[in-house]
Amino acid sequence: MKVYKDIYSVNIRNPFVTVGIFDGVHLGHQLIFDRLKELAKSNEGETVVITFWPHPKTVVETSDYEIKLINSLEEKINLIEEQGIDHFIILPFTKVFSQLSSETFIEHFLYQTLKIKGLVVGFDHKFGRDREGNFEVLMQYAQNFNFIIQKIDALSVGEIKISSTSIRNALLEGNIELANSYLSRNFSISGVVTNGKKIGRELGFPTANIKPDFAFQLIPFDGVYAVRVIVHGIDYSGMLNIGNRPTVNQGNESKSIEVHILGFEGDLYDKKIRLFFYKRIRNEMKFNSLDELKSQLKQDKEEIETFFASQIKIN
Repeated sequence: MKVYKDIYSVNIRNPFVTVGIFDGVHLGHQLIFDRLKELAKSNEGETVVITFWPHPKTVVETSDYEIKLINSLEEKINLIEEQGIDHFIILPFTKVFSQLSSETFIEHFLYQTLKIKGLVVGFDHKFGRDREGNFEVLMQYAQNFNFIIQKIDALSVGEIKISSTSIRNALLEGNIELANSYLSRNFSISGVVTNGKKIGRELGFPTANIKPDFAFQLIPFDGVYAVRVIVHGIDYSGMLNIGNRPTVNQGNESKSIEVHILGFEGDLYDKKIRLFFYKRIRNEMKFNSLDELKSQLKQDKEEIETFFASQIKIN
């Protein structure tokens, strides 16, 4: 897949395009990409995904607005490449860009610059200044400029429409298994191992404290999780805690992300690791003593080992 940060430098044969943020690259997005590939193949064209960076809400919302995202731009590029897309265009999103009308965006960027042959959008696609553009507007321009236009209906599970928002909500509630089912893969976080207080080591459960690489990284709800950990390309089981560690912290210390890596020995400081989330084991709890905490950690470890052993048997 070719990646561009300048739309004026591209030269694509019969472009079939979709436009969006695509946070999560979830099952709904994958339906759009599948249809895009079908159209391009049947019309001797090439597939193009256009996205915006930084996220539009970080530009148009108030200065204290803080968005949390499922994927970094780098992760998004890799995930979309896995979908078999030919071209990926990143449009810089600025205050000036946010004021472009839907008419200008379609006519200047899609029609005159890219010379698109087809456009596929999701069920809730809106674009242009104040999100004025919708599918009805696109249909009119498709007739005027003679390109194919198609809308993909929402993919639903029960009464819930699969969307980036529904996945973020599931993660913020700690419902990892639901989020993973919508993503069609395990939610993950990558980061660098930093120094901690080394209390876990004193308890016999040394932990690696993780600082996420991505400034806007969404962190799941507090609690203990069964995770897989990639260290130096090797896959380990892990016991992850997200929270304020109320048993050992007396004040209002910031939230930490720390993982005990089962079967690993060695120094990880300043090393990059990736965590893949599988299951939330329990809430974060405050214990009356370190001995009580240690006893609970032993139970957590046993539960996580049993969980991953059952996964291996199933697979």
